[in-house]
Amino acid sequence: MNTFAHAGFWPVIPLVWGLFWVAVVAFGLWAWRKKGQAGRTETTPTASAERILAERYARGEMNDDEYFEKMSVLKGATS
Repeated sequence: MNTFAHAGFWPVIPLVWGLFWVAVVAFGLWAWRKKGQAGRTETTPTASAERILAERYARGEMNDDEYFEKMSVLKGATS
């Protein structure tokens, strides 16, 4: 019985392990960047107020005129 019959596959094992660790590091970097971007969704000072107004408008708690009037006040436009 020849003990070196499968010796041709030895370069594949380090290559697979290397690709595995590259994938682990890439996933870690991706998750770290994703976590860092989660806190940056609201860029303007009034973004949370605009989001709340949009939610109230979508629920039907205010009509079109009220919504646009309040949004124009938040954006600093004259009505």
